[in-house]
Amino acid sequence: MSWLQLDGKIVVITGAAGGIGRALARAFAGQGARVVALDRDAAALPGLAQELGGGAFAMACDISRPEDIAAAAERVEAEGGVDVLVNNAAILRPGPLESVAEADWSAMLRINLTGYLLMSQAFGRAMLARGQGALVHVASIAGTQPQPASGAYSASKAATLMLSRQLAQEWGPRGVRSNCVSPGLVLTPLSAGFYADPEVRARREAMVPLQRIAKPEDMADAALFLASPRAAYVTGQDIVVDGGLSQTLMGLVPRPGY
Repeated sequence: MSWLQLDGKIVVITGAAGGIGRALARAFAGQGARVVALDRDAAALPGLAQELGGGAFAMACDISRPEDIAAAAERVEAEGGVDVLVNNAAILRPGPLESVAEADWSAMLRINLTGYLLMSQAFGRAMLARGQGALVHVASIAGTQPQPASGAYSASKAATLMLSRQLAQEWGPRGVRSNCVSPGLVLTPLSAGFYADPEVRARREAMVPLQRIAKPEDMADAALFLASPRAAYVTGQDIVVDGGLSQTLMGLVPRPGY
């Protein structure tokens, strides 16, 4: 058995066809887990399931649709039940708050927050019945550091952090843990446009104490730990994986003489 002791565990991952989601799926599969890849991009799923192997399977699932979630939960229970749920699917629709459309605001909250709750309920019931399980939610440093011109994104991620803490408090006595991973700047297919200009990339890297932009695999490594029995006494926490970016605020303050 590997150090992380995830061999044979059934791990459900939402948004599994995306940048961070695909890294999560590969990482868990690499540890011997049986991955259930959920994503609303149905066309991307067959190839992903084949790549993961190890009994992995994929289902089209839009976490803003309760009926999709219920169908996925029923299928997973028939396959042996869930051990780990990774809430990763999310959207961002940019725009300043003074003009953000209510439809965009609602869409972000419906997926980034309500979707996480509905997934936790649907898959958490089986965990609670068995008296064990782990939830890992992908939040963001935008949940604690306001991100301008991002509509409801920061608000939704701040709410994700509190949702996780609330689940930890309510479900901990019944054997289910809940934690978050908060990414900083990550290079994914969706963010690649920001890094196409070498000058912009260099400026961003210079802001990060570790002097590089994160890879999706950096987020997956943190999620592996939180999901594993090695984190058996960790719940209600948020692991910030940002290379130190969120700790640089005081470095921006002028200090004459220093």
